[in-house]
Amino acid sequence: MLNPEARTIDEILAEARGRLERLDPGRAHAEWRGGAVLVDIRPAAQRADEGEVPGALIVERNVLEWRFDPASGSRLPEATGHDVRVIVFCSQGYTSSLAAASLHDLGLTRATDVIGGFHAWHAAGLPTTGGAPRR
Repeated sequence: MLNPEARTIDEILAEARGRLERLDPGRAHAEWRGGAVLVDIRPAAQRADEGEVPGALIVERNVLEWRFDPASGSRLPEATGHDVRVIVFCSQGYTSSLAAASLHDLGLTRATDVIGGFHAWHAAGLPTTGGAPRR
């Protein structure tokens, strides 16, 4: 039995992205250098395999909202208010769009994500470290 209110993940992703001013890696890097908070939401195993952006704040996806909600007792020092610029990235830029839209739901309407995620960041020649050797 089909639920008439159900949506596909593609529809949910498109709605989330429609709320964001997504950034290409170069612009994300420039905004980060200008004071935005760059947040890596990938799990530890993925960061170990792919590499990391040195200096990015690591906040795994399952706790992101608690760490950035200014009213949360579990918030990070970077969660200074609803106007903080948060730039989220994941591996390829899908989960990060959903995460940034979730931050919008908390009132952090300047939150966004990196188009193409870590893979695009790395391909753009921006700073990265580590990662498993590729064959």
